[in-house]
Amino acid sequence: MAPDPGAPTVAVIGVGLIGGSIGLAARERLGARVRAHDADPAALEQALRRGAVDEAADSVADAVAGASTAFVATPVSTLPDVVREALAAAAGDCVVTDVGSTKRAVVGAVEDERFVGGHPLAGAETAGVGNARADLFEGATWYLTPTAGTSGVLYERLHRTLAGLGARPAAIDAEIHDRLLANVSHLPHVLANVLVTQAAQALADERERLPATGPSFRDATRVAGANPAIWTDIYLSNQDALVAEIDELVRRLEEVRASLADSDADAIARWNDDAAAARRRLLEADLAGGGVRELRVSVPNRPGVVARLALELGRAGVNIEDMALYPAADMREGVVALWVRGDAAADRAAELIGALDFPVGRP
Repeated sequence: MAPDPGAPTVAVIGVGLIGGSIGLAARERLGARVRAHDADPAALEQALRRGAVDEAADSVADAVAGASTAFVATPVSTLPDVVREALAAAAGDCVVTDVGSTKRAVVGAVEDERFVGGHPLAGAETAGVGNARADLFEGATWYLTPTAGTSGVLYERLHRTLAGLGARPAAIDAEIHDRLLANVSHLPHVLANVLVTQAAQALADERERLPATGPSFRDATRVAGANPAIWTDIYLSNQDALVAEIDELVRRLEEVRASLADSDADAIARWNDDAAAARRRLLEADLAGGGVRELRVSVPNRPGVVARLALELGRAGVNIEDMALYPAADMREGVVALWVRGDAAADRAAELIGALDFPVGRP
């Protein structure tokens, strides 16, 4: 889709797989004009050839000039500095977000109502803008980490923009995000690296050729050796949470080891059954559906209210499918319309919002 002359401008800082996919999706799905900057001129040139961006910018400041939304998609270790640079040059009504896999460092380093930390749960084993896709975020959860100082108006805009890209935005506290991702993303990468290294060493010790590997080994090691330029930063930026999860994994492995050493068939069977039940619970939670229900929440017009609502529902596992703000004429209060999926989720959301002393109704 060619950009409309009146369409909003989206800035992208860093045009790798994620940044390039944001550019493609914004142009195709939102009709936006995409202006991008990358420290690597070759990557920027490739992004132009791919049609991921409309215009190349020589600097971060040039990229965000006139933009309504800016995405910072640089390596995790550089995010705080680049986000601050973008904010310094961005307009007062420009929402700035990032796509980093860890959130505490950047959220803790940036205090600006225009910044909302973000993390799309989308990607591939391949990297670079050459592998970017406009549909990369279709149906993907996109975590957002608003704070008490986040502008409600800009949070709503970002939420709608991400939904327009095909994603499902979900609010989460930065601390909780990093603990969870250490468990479900970073630890699996550690395990995949350990498994392939151990298997390769065993084969070398025995001087054997690689046997035909089953699907379990292939699935468990799919992410082994992921881009070290990206993953070294991720491991180190979340090292305390990751170390804690590795310690817990070691403890659980020692329990299994003890059962095996003792030939305790009953304990091994219980362990396997418990794992099967846990997997079913995780799948059922992921597949829960239902029709979309609207809630209308009366709130005072003050900073942090929208972030408080979003985080409270996010902590309870209630995903906001869409949202809209309707301020009163005097701007002292207003209504936040929220849409959640399923009657049970709507009931839970109404209960949680009521506990915050905000009146909530259902049209």
